[in-house]
Amino acid sequence: MVNHRNNTPRTKVSISGVILAGGQGQRMGGVDKGWVPYQGVPMIERVVSRFQPQVDELIINANRSIDAYRALGLQVVPDIEGGFQGPMLGIATGLQAAQHDWVMFVPCDGPFLALDLVEHFYQAACESNAKIVVAADGEFLQPMVVLLHRQLLPNLLQALEEGERKPDRWYASVGMAKVVVDSDSLRNFNSLDQMNNV
Repeated sequence: MVNHRNNTPRTKVSISGVILAGGQGQRMGGVDKGWVPYQGVPMIERVVSRFQPQVDELIINANRSIDAYRALGLQVVPDIEGGFQGPMLGIATGLQAAQHDWVMFVPCDGPFLALDLVEHFYQAACESNAKIVVAADGEFLQPMVVLLHRQLLPNLLQALEEGERKPDRWYASVGMAKVVVDSDSLRNFNSLDQMNNV
């Protein structure tokens, strides 16, 4: 079980959180990235400790190491279709499993997640009236750090059925707001070399 803080800013509405841990980890040699240790602590535990205080329920989307993820005391949901079909399927799975209308997604390999991330994204959603709020680092979108409204689930399922697998392209087709986030808090690891150089 992971210990959590209680002094993190919270939104006035209930928000579900989903950690995307369902990938193949190809650029890390096929390992399950959530369980790769960073400074002696598995990355999934670092993400949970920073993310869980910001949301009202926390779900992990994973396609392997299911029992290990469940041992964290969280709900774990595998993709609604098998075959490691990419993060859009994980997002659809998370939207289906979530109890609340707004759902915040983050990757399992982002151990520096901002402690006020969800608050900023929900504020941007209110100000823009957008149903999709996605992170940007000032130059590029970071499509795995995104707040979505569950109303978009039918649209997303339709896009998947039509073969769409690129989240940023789907976001653009629906309409999105962007939140510029400090690049350090968005830093994730796609290789062991990257991790060792931090």
